[in-house]
Amino acid sequence: MDQKKLHRTIENIASKKFNDEQEMLISVLEQIVNDKNFNITGGRIWKLEPALHSYKLLYQTGMMEKIDPKFRIRLKYYPEFDRIANERTILANETLNELKKKGIFKYSATGVGNKIKLNSKVYYEYILALNSDSLDEEFRLNMSIIATALTSQIKQRRILASASNLKADLDKARQLQRSILPEHEYHFNSYEIFGLTHPAEIVGGDFFDYLEIGEDNDRLAIAVGDAASKGVAAAAEAMYISGALRMASNFEIKITPLMKKMNQLVNKIFQDDKFSSLFYGEISIDKKGLFLYTNAGHNPPIFYNSRKNKIEYLMVTGPVLGPVPHAKYDIESINIYPNDILLIFTDGIIESTNSKGEPYPEIRLVQLLKQHKNKNPKEIALIILDDILNFNKNGTYSDDKTLVVIKRN
Repeated sequence: MDQKKLHRTIENIASKKFNDEQEMLISVLEQIVNDKNFNITGGRIWKLEPALHSYKLLYQTGMMEKIDPKFRIRLKYYPEFDRIANERTILANETLNELKKKGIFKYSATGVGNKIKLNSKVYYEYILALNSDSLDEEFRLNMSIIATALTSQIKQRRILASASNLKADLDKARQLQRSILPEHEYHFNSYEIFGLTHPAEIVGGDFFDYLEIGEDNDRLAIAVGDAASKGVAAAAEAMYISGALRMASNFEIKITPLMKKMNQLVNKIFQDDKFSSLFYGEISIDKKGLFLYTNAGHNPPIFYNSRKNKIEYLMVTGPVLGPVPHAKYDIESINIYPNDILLIFTDGIIESTNSKGEPYPEIRLVQLLKQHKNKNPKEIALIILDDILNFNKNGTYSDDKTLVVIKRN
């Protein structure tokens, strides 16, 4: 399942009008249990009671035998709570006889909301527990994405209820974000590059960068990222990741350990409602146009192979940064020959909708690229952005839009 689409689906459900956050969680749980893609037999929401050092049953649904609504689980008798605090989502065998009697033997449990400190340990405010016959690593990752979206919505509800945004601060944030973005045009060896970003709000969570690597600058890294959600929080995450990449480029770290480190940093520094997709690739002075890349949950870039007049996609090689601290990232490669074009973009490009709620067709993006293949990267990027903005003019959904076009001359 596409991680970013899953996040957006849950975000859309959770952003509807609810009386409180608990009603929101119940609604999402019901959606998950009733979704045939997940094959869920039962679900529960547990709420932390700090004063009693326990979790109480807040809600239960599904085909499982019902648990006593007054049932509580004491923290000290359930070490799985410590695992959830560290791993966000766990897959486990039930150990409590009271729950096993209800037919609960294998389950997944996912932490949602803020972490609360109790006696030098931390625990999530809520836990979503699910029973399914399909408990595997993909299910665990999907539940972490769902928890990220729910936590984000909980925090947004609280922010909206307690504070208003100050225009002066937003103006400063916009100026700061603009200051860290590179110049649009860049030339490296036989490559011509042009990038641009168009935020949906005053500041946005998209970013791109060009990073010179090596004492002789014989390599150039191109990074395009998309921090989940929008606004100031997403912009802060984007600026942090961009800055960390710039620092790392000074140390010539190889791609695999670089991505591993970036993932751990996002997981450690940012709260549980934050993650980012990232496409990172390196070109060099190699005559065969070797391009090494890794794709952390990002939209697959479109590669136009001029010799074959064929379109290829640079698919995902690892999960988004943040939710899974020990994730692995593979490296893939292509060869960019003269007149080949690589288009890297964020999901705001193909998910922006028109007045009917229809998303921008990716085939239309491909057709534009092929139609204007003889133009330079700047012309291609501006033509594409103009077409998307016109399509999205009266649209029902708009997100940050970022494009980077690379062409070898």
